Amino acid sequence: MERTVPSTASDEIELYQRTYYSLLRTTDEVQIRSLVESHARMRSALHSKADAAEIDMPALVYASTRLPSCMPDVRLVVMGPSEQVLQSNGYPRVSRWRQVFAPGRRRRVAFDGVETLVAYVASRSDIDDLVPILTAYQVEWNKVHWRLHDTPLAARLAACVEAGGVVDAALLEQMCQQLLISMEEGRQLAAVWGNAFAATLLAMSQRQKRLAVRLVSGSYVDYRKAASCWWDHIVSSFPHSLAERTVYFVSSNTHSLVNLLTTCALRQQEELIHFVMHAEDECLRGEYEAIQREKVPSNYENFLYYVHKKYTQTAAGQAAVQRCADEMRSAGIWHVKSLHYQDVDAQVIELCALQQDWLDPRMHIDGLELLRNSDALILNVDYPLGMGAYHLLSKVTTGVGELKGLYVQGKAATLNGRIGDVMIPNVVHDEQSQNTYIFHNTFCAADVRPYLIYGAALDNQKAISVRGTFLQNREYMDVFYREGFTDIEMEAGPYLSATYEAIRPKRHPTDEIIHIYPTPFEIGILHYVSDTPFTRGQTLGTQTLSYFGVDATYACSAAILKRILERELAAVKATR
Repeated sequence: MERTVPSTASDEIELYQRTYYSLLRTTDEVQIRSLVESHARMRSALHSKADAAEIDMPALVYASTRLPSCMPDVRLVVMGPSEQVLQSNGYPRVSRWRQVFAPGRRRRVAFDGVETLVAYVASRSDIDDLVPILTAYQVEWNKVHWRLHDTPLAARLAACVEAGGVVDAALLEQMCQQLLISMEEGRQLAAVWGNAFAATLLAMSQRQKRLAVRLVSGSYVDYRKAASCWWDHIVSSFPHSLAERTVYFVSSNTHSLVNLLTTCALRQQEELIHFVMHAEDECLRGEYEAIQREKVPSNYENFLYYVHKKYTQTAAGQAAVQRCADEMRSAGIWHVKSLHYQDVDAQVIELCALQQDWLDPRMHIDGLELLRNSDALILNVDYPLGMGAYHLLSKVTTGVGELKGLYVQGKAATLNGRIGDVMIPNVVHDEQSQNTYIFHNTFCAADVRPYLIYGAALDNQKAISVRGTFLQNREYMDVFYREGFTDIEMEAGPYLSATYEAIRPKRHPTDEIIHIYPTPFEIGILHYVSDTPFTRGQTLGTQTLSYFGVDATYACSAAILKRILERELAAVKATR
């Protein structure tokens, strides 16, 4: 196999990165406008119209879903690794700031209520993610400003906000005409901004956006310290010593594994269906009715798990949250919420304490009662971003007794598949280390296919772990596509770099082809497709609920969990 060599198309991407990293060395604020030229020259696949007068609506939607709703009021974004570092650098009350959230990006963020936003960074990947998002947001905000400023539509928006902010069809149509966008794009933007749709457009019409960023510390040592504090919190939250236990490490999310292990949602079925039938979400209600009439193929358990997640985010569902928390604890599941550092919650799952009669039907395996004799744990983490995965796994491998498996489930973009497919790679090129890792993936298509309804399971794929979602252009992707790399994501490479250091007597090299054979623990990587970058705008964020994401998520989780249960069951039988 020949080593992958980036094309000249990557030169502009590297120039962009060098530009913002050199500017962020200053202790002062860096104006986003100083990055606009190099950002546009990069010709990002997610922001191909950055230097055009035309509004790049997919880029604006993408950036908006990955930033909190307070962004119209934000002027300064401060990035730092921890509260302590931020407090010692001029933000003493940051712990009292209001926690804010973005629907499409899990990151610990706080707003002072005036103009300053703090974003906690766990690795350089957070910088590579956040800076281009902020730049794209400002570029597209200002395009909207130029089209709305001093127009009759601006006055109508002001009146709409004064009356409560409800945008009717006529106003939406006028807005789309003024911005030269389609009605579908207008509806997508309205869905992203929700109740703040009219207020955000009004703010855009009134002023240009002039964002600034500031990096407070953010050294390699800071990231390692943050990872150490994250791990120490997990250790102190679990009543037994992790250093003496056998561990299966899973990087996924905090809902799918526990749903399959406890089926809490299934026991609340009546309550959940009542929520569906009385919810404002017509899509949700329509999906349920279609399932009942057998008009759509579906897994009913997956539907209830999805509804349960929606329900527990409402005021009416808080009692259900507590019931599930109690049931999780009785099933040996300890949820450890991340505090003060990166937003990566964890779950420690004792296999000996699982309630056999609670398992999802897909998890029924003969002889599971023997797991009562197991001392093994599943450590499930809410998957970190990019190089954050490297730092966290490095701490885990030094802190547990025996690591028996590394299983990674995450989102990816695909160059050859469709949204909802599952990609199973056995080659990963890592843009962080420039290494190409070749490994045995314990999963194949046959392990996932039985649980998939909509998508396809594609094994023997080649993945590339990129530095950031914006840090790629069409020419760059085309080079890798020609070499057979079709799976684009951010975590597999960093995880494999940490794996190398766990099995070899030195730090991972750079720019090499590495065969990870043999390993004392097995490696399983599954990516479900959420984006198709060669078809711009087609992402899970712009799709309605039709089980593409839910179906693939639970197919991957079921395959991983069944693998762990079967493997540990075999180990227990062998000791007997």
